[in-house]
Amino acid sequence: MPTVMRLALTLRSMTLTLVVLTLLAAQAVAADRDKLRAFLTVTGFDVALESIKLSAEDAPRMLGLEAADFGAQWTLMAKDVFDVQDMQADALDILSQTLDDAALAHAADFYASDLGRRLVEAENASHMRDRDDKRDEGGRLLADLRDEDPERVEILGRMLDAIGSDEQSLRAAHELEIRFLMAAQQAGVIRLRLDEEGLRAAQAEQAEETIEAMRISGLAASAATYRDFSNADLEAYTEALEHPLMQEVYELMNAVQYEIMADRFEEVASRLGELNPGQEL
Repeated sequence: MPTVMRLALTLRSMTLTLVVLTLLAAQAVAADRDKLRAFLTVTGFDVALESIKLSAEDAPRMLGLEAADFGAQWTLMAKDVFDVQDMQADALDILSQTLDDAALAHAADFYASDLGRRLVEAENASHMRDRDDKRDEGGRLLADLRDEDPERVEILGRMLDAIGSDEQSLRAAHELEIRFLMAAQQAGVIRLRLDEEGLRAAQAEQAEETIEAMRISGLAASAATYRDFSNADLEAYTEALEHPLMQEVYELMNAVQYEIMADRFEEVASRLGELNPGQEL
């Protein structure tokens, strides 16, 4: 067989092999994303991401403004920036590169159990509930529990610690605030009296007070969310959350949620520059 023909056949074979490998890789990626979508649903993380849009009005409040100050333009802008499908797609992109199969399977198995399904149903409802109503109910429940069932308060505290430490939550909240304020200044929405170093120093001065407030808020929200669960259920949930693989999952999901939120808040800051004249903060 002539050398040219052999070369042509070899190249053709290589091309077919590459096509097959490409198709198999594409199928594997599609399968992985389908598995991740199922993971988002079974764990309730899809609804947790969707609930980020409920925090949209917090952005102008951080600047001493109200969403209503921007009229209909705000509604249209917030709907675009906090698009649920886009946020979930971003989460899938990150998780596809970072979430270990063993951790994914472990978390999915727990949340697919009877207790897990009931917990996700309650958490999904809590995520989308009016925050003022949940805060008020949770505050009343927490006050009663401290008098009548301190053991339950202790379990709720363990749950919060298992999901993420107070210090981790504070660092994430501070980073989101810094990124948002700096983006707002760059967009001309505000004129900051402090530079980034000064802002971080101010945050550090209030850290202890902020952590205490966050802790109380978290306990109150948990008291409302899990009000219909027994102490035994919550003890079982806490133990599940404390498992190393579940810790890995929650560390990652917390990071993903905060990153998506911070990214959206930076986008809001950029767009507010087109809607609002600058002010000093």
